[in-house]
Parts: sequence; C-alpha cells; structure tokens
Amino acid sequence: MAAVRKPAGPTSHDVVDLARRALGTERVGHLGTLDPFAAGVLVLIVGRATRLAPFAADWQKEYEGVIRLGVTTSTDDATGRETGGSEGWRTLDRATVARALAGFVGGYEQRPPAFSAVKVGGERAYRRARRGESVELASRRVEIRALELTEFALPDAGFRATVGAGTYLRSLARDLGESLGCGAHLASLARTRVGPYRLEEAIAPEALSADALGDPAMLVRDLPRRELAAPERDAVAHGRPVAEAGKGQEGSVALFFGGTLIAVAEREGDLLKPRVVLTDA
Repeated sequence: MAAVRKPAGPTSHDVVDLARRALGTERVGHLGTLDPFAAGVLVLIVGRATRLAPFAADWQKEYEGVIRLGVTTSTDDATGRETGGSEGWRTLDRATVARALAGFVGGYEQRPPAFSAVKVGGERAYRRARRGESVELASRRVEIRALELTEFALPDAGFRATVGAGTYLRSLARDLGESLGCGAHLASLARTRVGPYRLEEAIAPEALSADALGDPAMLVRDLPRRELAAPERDAVAHGRPVAEAGKGQEGSVALFFGGTLIAVAEREGDLLKPRVVLTDA
C-alpha cells in the first residue's frame, strides 16, 4: 500500500490506473474517493491487501478547504453551474460563521450531493444528474469530529475538518450556506490525512514503484495481534483454523509469522478461523 498526493484535476480512478501500469497489476484499490477538483492524500491498496480495506473503513480523514458564501451550485462545488444564492453574506462576521460551523460538530443528518457515487435504483446518482434528471437523495447520519474556521475573508471561509466515513464536505458547505441564509458551495478542498497517513509524507503518483509500497499490516493496526508458530502458519496458509489459548472475546484477529501479516481470522470460541489469507500455502 502507499499514500499518494493526488493533484487537483485527475480522478481517483485516473490515479489507480497510473498505479496499475507502474506496478504491473490490476489489483489496485483505494481508501476513499477524492473528487477531481480536490487534492490530497489518496491511500492505494495493492494485490491481496485490497481485501483488507474493510478493516480501515473507520479511519478518520482530515481536510482543509474553502467555502464560498453567497452562491449555490448544481454540484455543491466550484465545478457546477450557479443555481442561486444571495448577498446576505455581506452582513456576516467571523463569530457568526464560526458558531454556524460549530453547530455541525458531532453527528448530523446529511444529504449527499446529487452529483455523488451514491446508488439510486442501482445506478450512480451522478449519472442521473448528468442526464438532467432530478436527484434527491435520502439523508444519512454522518459524524463531524472536529470543525473549525481557519480563515475569514468574505465571501470565503477557510476551514479544517476531521470527519468519519461517508461524510461529504460539499454537502457540509451547502448546509452551512443554508444555515446562514445566503447559500454556499465548496470552492476548494485538500485531504490532509487518512488514518495514519499525512499529506506531508505522501508521494507523487509518478513516483509509485514496488519499492515505494508499505506494509499492508498497517490496515489492521487496530486489531488484536497474534504471532503464529511454524505449524500454525502452514495451517492458516491452507485456510485451516488454529487453536486459541483460552476463550477470548469474539472478533477479528491479525495473524503474523516472523513479523509478517499472514491472515486475518475470526475468533470463534477456542478457534481462530482464517477469513482473509494473504500468503501462499
């Protein structure tokens, strides 16, 4: 796996395609799409490690961006057509905007943008929206763990956010505009952290190589860890369960041999049953 520094412009899929060519494999995925206009950390997963992505689903993501007050757009960002807004932003002060942002901290019901990858009737919402269809997506609970106003230069409001999975910063910008009564959209966005990976440590996409890949064990760093003996390693490699000393709490366990991640197993009673095996028999 590797953390790359996606520039504004290409899609996340473009970066994945570049990685496939550079690494000579089709098995490349990522931990969370970045919109084309957005820049920042895109964590790529390669080979069998792609099967470990669910174990990193709850990793926090941090962003820095700019919300432009007074204008709404069809995409809730700067790439869409202007759909409305008002001059009400002219009377706002820093304290008012900061209070409005603070009101979103915690869990709140957020409606995804019409131009999003959420499926409607088996089809991505953005495809329907591009055809000019009216798309109204159901709200869902998201978590804003931290949100602060970092810059205030009307009509722009700079912010820093830490969010949970499934949160749309474009929707946050739209919702802030609604709460302030003037409309708004997301003018720029950069993802500065995904889990343990920070922007300053990410590499340029063109620098990707096999030597640049990190240890996939990072994806299961939050799981309990168990070191295997040689006979156990061979059993796990063949998908066979191994005994667990004592009856522990049920759940996933990362299995290592010689410091290398071999598999992820589920603890069932006094057995560890392999569910994701990352090594050859």
